[in-house]
Amino acid sequence: MRKSALAATVALLLAAAGRFGPAHAAPVEIVAAENFYGDVAAQIGGPEVQVTSILSNPDVDPHLFEVSPAVGRAVAKARIVIESGIGYDPWLTNLLRANPAAGRATIVVAALIGRKDGDNPHIWYDPRTMLALAERLEATLATDDPRHAGDYAERLAAFRASIAAVEARIHELHARLAGTVATATEPVFGYMFAALGMVVRNHAFQLAVMNNTEPSAASIARFEADLREHNVALLVYNSQASDPTAARMEAIAKEAHVPIVGANETEPPGVSYQRWMLSELDAVAHALPQREE
Repeated sequence: MRKSALAATVALLLAAAGRFGPAHAAPVEIVAAENFYGDVAAQIGGPEVQVTSILSNPDVDPHLFEVSPAVGRAVAKARIVIESGIGYDPWLTNLLRANPAAGRATIVVAALIGRKDGDNPHIWYDPRTMLALAERLEATLATDDPRHAGDYAERLAAFRASIAAVEARIHELHARLAGTVATATEPVFGYMFAALGMVVRNHAFQLAVMNNTEPSAASIARFEADLREHNVALLVYNSQASDPTAARMEAIAKEAHVPIVGANETEPPGVSYQRWMLSELDAVAHALPQREE
């Protein structure tokens, strides 16, 4: 009788544990290839997650990154891994293929928004990309940790509201900047240019610099002429990674008094993704002030 009673008690306890989901005494380990994705993961996961962002140093060119043993160990322990995809962080794609793990969830951000190889890989400059990531994270975490599903849902709602503020600022600036002609040393700011309705010149030059190849003499000449002749109202340059040809364009823009705005490939320290995007938009607004009628 005592054995039967003990067995029944154990069965009830196990049933209760199953009903309420896993305890998750330890936080859910998340590894993000880039720190802006890690920031979103932390905003949605809160204290229930531990986030490791691999690329987080604003002084390092992301294109020159090499995997270390510490990165391999972090990925091996992760329950969720976030990569940008479409060739931006191939080192992580290769690492995941070489080290498969049962139960690990991999989120390829580009796939969430239908971007494919050959598209501009700087997809985080479109706020809708980050909203899609936040929604996928909320769903993944709620499945993995159902006890805190309500918390994840609340944080997603707060994230949606904050992204709406960024989109409102974009809409406001679009009203006066649509059709404004600009140029860039790389296509880092491309999706934000499109959201603002701005016209961008010198695509061939930008792609060459992004792919670490030398722009053609003709594309260099066109870029220089655009700056010297004021065919463009703004230059956006990659403030994190550059080459001598791109640096020359920045110098010519300064000489010609063409406004310049920098765009990073890594989220600056101490700010959220939302604040980062708003600061970039503020920089463009300041560089291209409202003209008096």
